[in-house]
Amino acid sequence: MGRAWKLSRCVAGGLLCVAGFARGGEPAPAPLPHKAATKAPAALPPLPPAPAALPGAVLPGVVAPPASPSNAALPPIPAIPTGGDGPKPAAQPTGLPQDTTRQPIDRLLEPANPPKPGGPQDAASPASYAYFPTLGFAGQSGVLPRSGSNNEYETVEDRWRTGFPAWDRYGLNHPRVFDYPYRLGRWYDPYNQNVLKGDYPIIGQHTFLALTGTSSTLFEGRMIPTATTPFESTARPLETEFFQRPGQFVFSELTTLSFDLFHGDAAFKPADWRVKVTPAFNANTLSVSELGVINPDVRKGTVRNRSWTTVQEWFAEYKIADLSPQYDFVSVRAGSQPFTSDFRGFIFSDVNRGVRLFGNLDGNRTQFNLAYFRQLEKDTNSQLNTFTDRDQDIIIANLYRQDFIFPGYTSSVSYHYNNDAPSTKFDKNGFLVRPDPAGTFQPHRVEAHYLGWAGDGHIDRYNISHAFYWVLGRDSRNPIAGQPTSISAQLAALELSYDRDWARFRVSGLYQSGDGNARNGHATGFDSILDQQNFGGEFSFWRRNRVPLFGVGLTNDQSNLANLRSSRIQGQSNFVNPGLWLINSGVDFDITPRLRSINNANALFFDKTSSLEVFTFQSNIDRFIGVDLSTGLEYRPRLNNNAIFMGGLAVLLPGGGFRQLYNDKGGGKVTSLFSGFGEIIFTF
Repeated sequence: MGRAWKLSRCVAGGLLCVAGFARGGEPAPAPLPHKAATKAPAALPPLPPAPAALPGAVLPGVVAPPASPSNAALPPIPAIPTGGDGPKPAAQPTGLPQDTTRQPIDRLLEPANPPKPGGPQDAASPASYAYFPTLGFAGQSGVLPRSGSNNEYETVEDRWRTGFPAWDRYGLNHPRVFDYPYRLGRWYDPYNQNVLKGDYPIIGQHTFLALTGTSSTLFEGRMIPTATTPFESTARPLETEFFQRPGQFVFSELTTLSFDLFHGDAAFKPADWRVKVTPAFNANTLSVSELGVINPDVRKGTVRNRSWTTVQEWFAEYKIADLSPQYDFVSVRAGSQPFTSDFRGFIFSDVNRGVRLFGNLDGNRTQFNLAYFRQLEKDTNSQLNTFTDRDQDIIIANLYRQDFIFPGYTSSVSYHYNNDAPSTKFDKNGFLVRPDPAGTFQPHRVEAHYLGWAGDGHIDRYNISHAFYWVLGRDSRNPIAGQPTSISAQLAALELSYDRDWARFRVSGLYQSGDGNARNGHATGFDSILDQQNFGGEFSFWRRNRVPLFGVGLTNDQSNLANLRSSRIQGQSNFVNPGLWLINSGVDFDITPRLRSINNANALFFDKTSSLEVFTFQSNIDRFIGVDLSTGLEYRPRLNNNAIFMGGLAVLLPGGGFRQLYNDKGGGKVTSLFSGFGEIIFTF
């Protein structure tokens, strides 16, 4: 019986719904009279205008624009009954809401008392207008309002400096341990929006200024084979061994301040024009254990302090044309500018004086560069630019293609031309660097043409980076060969890596062709123009340090090449050299998102030893150089590049070839060479 009764009630309800739907278009019947008059329903108060920001202001405030007539025309909305005979009136708002812990929409829809007929609310009166501060540090606006305000809107001409309301996302009263949106900032805060970092324009709507300050502090201790002249330049009297105490300590402080003024919405399209100036200051100290190292004059002692101030970058850039609706462009840049010609800096990586034409095509899938550099001389100890002409001309052209065959893989082809004129140069410490102090050191011209193909990216889950270069040209008189030479040499490099969770496993190899006959007119040892290589491990002993050998370097700092060149930054390319085979295995661990461990092991071999045998008057030098082991940590406490702490250790375990070059008179064992460094980099 109960089920039948429930079923009949459902059927009756359904019939009533159908009947009501059928009568939906008819007017509702008049309400039946009642003895007691009902209370008028409460109406929603007029909505305030949308929050906006005043140009240039950085503190919250309240302004009162004229009331909007559109708000007064809103129909009354019945209030929700709260019990009793009718709805209870809500409290009248008294101004800007003080509660900022709820969503903005909840604050705007607070119920309020309806206006009383005939009261002052019927006349036009100012409405409460909430102003919210601009995020970050916006500075003063450079845009003046043109149209002012009227009864319908309040104009904000500066479209960049629009404020946002306070928002306690989690309703926890803004504890410091949580991330909150709409954060304010100060002028010294580079982590939030800042007019000094190019986030807000300083002139008009499209002209920005980005200031970047960098401090790099290096402490390094190392063991370097140190030659002496017995009885005359040894720090310890009556010592007769040619290679003496190898200990050295280096301190270097580099400070730069960059002013970058540019025009255009650079986040979406290239800048229309740009002017950049970067002054630089360096102070450095070298302390060694033997005389004649910091200067040929042994009276200079064993400690050298130097400093240098220069303008490292200074250039102007102008966008010539837009090439497509995808913001493809072509621009020109003139002045002292940074440029690296390939992915790993094998041939040319420098900041120097030049003119560069560059741009892209196909929605940025294709990039191109055509550059001419007229090199400035370098300061010996800081490696910064001077204001003296070097008399060296360099032309570089390259073309990059993204997603070449494989998505995520970029391929490039390049051409380099180096014309290094004859010159004689002693560095700031009094050592001869041009021509190389080897063999018949006579001023000579080097002309070299580099043809290259390189690639970088990933194929499926495997990371790949490779390069191949072939150099052709002529040296008017190579010092080691003692005659004019024709140049034909090659370099090849390949790195493969695989990411597995928080570890990257890596293998790589580098081949630098060597000269098999140093006494003929063919130079087949490969050398670069001015390289700064990122290959084989950034903490590697062989890459980080210059290993001297009788006035030249067996290898030079920031380079893996065994080139017998007097200086990487001031010497000339030398194509009569032993060459190199480098076989690398490494693994990187992301211990935490902030801390990374980098570990590498390199096996090093000379490609040919003829040039070494001629240069050192030795015979049958072994090809095995040794094993280079390195490990280091890189810590980024803010998960960005504003603060970086690095430290590393490396050791070179000498092989047969290295021991033969640096043996002592008694034939004793050549000790292992160690180096350790710490570097702190702060960037604003």
